Amino acid sequence: MAQSPQQTSIATPDNRHHVVVLAYDGLCTFEFGIALEAFALPRPEFDFPWYRCSIAGIDPHIRAMGGFSVAVDAGMELMETADTIIIPGWRGADAIPEPALITAIQKAHVRGCRIVTICSGVFVLAHAGILQNGRATTHWRYVDKFRAMFPDTEIVDDVLYVDHDGIITSAGSSAGIDACLHVIRSDHGAQVANTVARRLVMPPHRDGGQAQYVEAPIQERPGKSIAVVLDWARENLGKPIEISDLARQSGLSQRTFLRRFRDGTGLSPLKWLRRERITRSMKLLEETDLALVDIAEQCGFQSLETFRIAFRDIAGTPPASYRNRFKLRQSA
Repeated sequence: MAQSPQQTSIATPDNRHHVVVLAYDGLCTFEFGIALEAFALPRPEFDFPWYRCSIAGIDPHIRAMGGFSVAVDAGMELMETADTIIIPGWRGADAIPEPALITAIQKAHVRGCRIVTICSGVFVLAHAGILQNGRATTHWRYVDKFRAMFPDTEIVDDVLYVDHDGIITSAGSSAGIDACLHVIRSDHGAQVANTVARRLVMPPHRDGGQAQYVEAPIQERPGKSIAVVLDWARENLGKPIEISDLARQSGLSQRTFLRRFRDGTGLSPLKWLRRERITRSMKLLEETDLALVDIAEQCGFQSLETFRIAFRDIAGTPPASYRNRFKLRQSA
């Protein structure tokens, strides 16, 4: 089993959620840095234990892009105790992982370990055979090649990340940040994820359904900008909001507004509103004792059932379960 000669000592095992980040020769440094920033950086602002993060070397010598060497905590045996494994990019779409890595990935998946890939890291999972008949994403420039190589996997080409059956795959490098925030949000709730996002100077919640490529920044042309419209909508989420209302706030025709909104956000107005309403509801579930029907009303949903369906679709869990999990942490 390959280990780097530049190992550091392994931390004493504890009960914290163990995140293992893979390091390989030719390591993608930006993707690697994303994983460490999200899970290895100390978080003194929180009064609960943060993740335990380890680096597992899969090659005897690890030289990262940029020419520097990487010290690791141990070899692939670290994957045996991982709760989450992160694959930060890969050497390339045509680089087949060695059998020992494929076996370790397969064993981790079978025992229920969560696996996260950033950009081209998805090819490692595909070669390991654990994406068959599943859904995944990768950087848009790899999509056609992935489809040709792995036709049994549904590759989604216009999202930031896909969370499917305990496997989270993300698109281009920066989408890895969104995927990591999604992991933190799933583990610790929206408030904690928002705090981490602020420290990263990132939007608190760009969900997996947002397009990979946004045609233009939130617009800079004369008149009211799209950013102003977004601010107005956030202040009025409890009210019915029609596309015509948003267009009127922008000072544009509805047709022009729709085009610029999509170019500026990567989403349709209705999808954006739905996401913002769920983000607001997460905060209320964590911080208040309001009844679900009142939260639904304050967030602009026409019925409790509509709210429940939308919440489960975006958050992956019913609102009552979300509150039970994360409000306990807030009051502890």
